[in-house]
Amino acid sequence: QVQLVESGGGLVQPGGSLRLSCAASGSIFSINAMGWYRQAPGKQRELVAAMTRGGSTNYADSVKGRFTISRDNAKNTVYLQMTSLKPEDTAVYYCNAVLVNTTTLGEYWGQGTQVTVSS
Repeated sequence: QVQLVESGGGLVQPGGSLRLSCAASGSIFSINAMGWYRQAPGKQRELVAAMTRGGSTNYADSVKGRFTISRDNAKNTVYLQMTSLKPEDTAVYYCNAVLVNTTTLGEYWGQGTQVTVSS
Protein backbone atom coordinates (compact mmCIF):
# COMPACT_ATOMS: atom_id res chain seq x y z
CA GLN A 1 0.00 0.00 0.00
CA VAL A 2 1.33 3.42 -1.01
CA GLN A 3 0.06 6.78 0.20
CA LEU A 4 0.85 10.29 -0.98
CA VAL A 5 -0.03 12.93 1.61
CA GLU A 6 -0.05 16.57 0.55
CA SER A 7 0.05 19.68 2.70
CA GLY A 8 0.55 23.42 2.35
CA GLY A 9 -2.39 24.64 0.31
CA GLY A 10 -4.54 27.58 1.26
CA LEU A 11 -5.67 31.09 0.42
CA VAL A 12 -3.09 33.66 -0.65
CA GLN A 13 -3.20 37.10 -2.19
CA PRO A 14 -1.93 37.74 -5.72
CA GLY A 15 1.83 38.11 -5.65
CA GLY A 16 2.12 35.93 -2.58
CA SER A 17 3.87 32.60 -2.02
CA LEU A 18 2.99 29.12 -0.86
CA ARG A 19 4.96 25.93 -0.39
CA LEU A 20 3.36 22.55 -1.03
CA SER A 21 4.74 19.31 0.35
CA CYS A 22 3.99 15.72 -0.54
CA ALA A 23 5.31 12.72 1.35
CA ALA A 24 5.13 9.20 -0.05
CA SER A 25 4.88 6.32 2.37
CA GLY A 26 4.24 2.59 2.35
CA SER A 27 5.90 -0.33 0.61
CA ILE A 28 8.16 1.67 -1.68
CA PHE A 29 11.18 0.11 -3.31
CA SER A 30 12.18 3.13 -5.39
CA ILE A 31 10.67 6.34 -6.77
CA ASN A 32 11.36 7.17 -10.40
CA ALA A 33 9.71 10.58 -10.50
CA MET A 34 7.53 12.84 -8.42
CA GLY A 35 5.62 15.91 -9.43
CA TRP A 36 2.63 18.17 -9.19
CA TYR A 37 -0.45 18.52 -11.36
CA ARG A 38 -3.34 20.91 -10.98
CA GLN A 39 -6.95 21.06 -12.01
CA ALA A 40 -9.00 24.23 -12.11
CA PRO A 41 -12.81 24.14 -12.26
CA GLY A 42 -13.99 23.21 -15.73
CA LYS A 43 -10.48 22.45 -16.96
CA GLN A 44 -8.41 19.34 -17.50
CA ARG A 45 -5.72 18.28 -15.08
CA GLU A 46 -2.37 19.64 -16.23
CA LEU A 47 1.26 19.10 -15.33
CA VAL A 48 2.74 21.87 -13.21
CA ALA A 49 6.22 20.50 -12.47
CA ALA A 50 7.97 17.17 -12.16
CA MET A 51 11.37 15.90 -11.11
CA THR A 52 13.10 12.59 -11.74
CA ARG A 53 15.16 10.77 -9.15
CA GLY A 54 18.25 12.03 -10.92
CA GLY A 55 17.13 15.64 -10.60
CA SER A 56 15.88 16.43 -14.10
CA THR A 57 12.94 18.85 -14.03
CA ASN A 58 10.04 19.75 -16.27
CA TYR A 59 7.81 22.80 -15.80
CA ALA A 60 4.66 24.07 -17.43
CA ASP A 61 5.42 27.23 -19.41
CA SER A 62 2.90 29.15 -17.30
CA VAL A 63 4.88 28.60 -14.08
CA LYS A 64 8.48 28.81 -15.30
CA GLY A 65 10.43 31.34 -13.29
CA ARG A 66 7.80 31.42 -10.53
CA PHE A 67 7.56 27.84 -9.24
CA THR A 68 10.39 25.60 -8.11
CA ILE A 69 10.17 21.85 -7.53
CA SER A 70 12.55 20.05 -5.23
CA ARG A 71 12.87 16.59 -3.69
CA ASP A 72 14.26 14.99 -0.59
CA ASN A 73 14.93 11.45 -1.78
CA ALA A 74 15.78 10.23 1.71
CA LYS A 75 12.33 11.31 2.93
CA ASN A 76 10.44 10.37 -0.26
CA THR A 77 9.13 13.93 -0.26
CA VAL A 78 8.60 16.46 -3.03
CA TYR A 79 8.07 20.18 -2.59
CA LEU A 80 6.63 22.91 -4.77
CA GLN A 81 7.67 26.45 -3.90
CA MET A 82 5.22 28.82 -5.56
CA THR A 83 5.97 32.54 -5.79
CA SER A 84 4.41 35.51 -7.57
CA LEU A 85 1.10 33.67 -7.48
CA LYS A 86 -1.64 34.75 -9.84
CA PRO A 87 -5.42 34.24 -9.70
CA GLU A 88 -5.08 31.83 -12.63
CA ASP A 89 -2.96 29.56 -10.42
CA THR A 90 -6.10 28.81 -8.42
CA ALA A 91 -6.73 25.06 -8.61
CA VAL A 92 -6.61 21.80 -6.74
CA TYR A 93 -3.00 20.65 -6.76
CA TYR A 94 -2.31 16.94 -6.88
CA CYS A 95 0.90 15.15 -6.02
CA ASN A 96 1.97 12.41 -8.42
CA ALA A 97 4.57 9.69 -8.10
CA VAL A 98 5.83 7.01 -10.44
CA LEU A 99 7.36 4.37 -8.25
CA VAL A 100 8.09 0.72 -7.70
CA ASN A 101 5.85 -0.73 -5.00
CA THR A 102 7.83 -3.81 -3.89
CA THR A 103 8.09 -5.29 -7.44
CA THR A 104 5.49 -3.42 -9.50
CA LEU A 105 5.92 -0.08 -11.28
CA GLY A 106 2.88 2.11 -10.87
CA GLU A 107 1.55 5.65 -10.79
CA TYR A 108 0.03 7.09 -7.63
CA TRP A 109 -1.88 10.25 -6.77
CA GLY A 110 -2.47 12.25 -3.65
CA GLN A 111 -5.89 13.44 -2.54
CA GLY A 112 -5.29 17.01 -3.68
CA THR A 113 -4.85 20.30 -1.87
CA GLN A 114 -6.70 23.52 -2.72
CA VAL A 115 -4.73 26.61 -3.67
CA THR A 116 -6.76 29.80 -4.00
CA VAL A 117 -5.18 33.06 -5.16
CA SER A 118 -7.49 35.95 -4.51
CA SER A 119 -7.56 39.40 -2.99
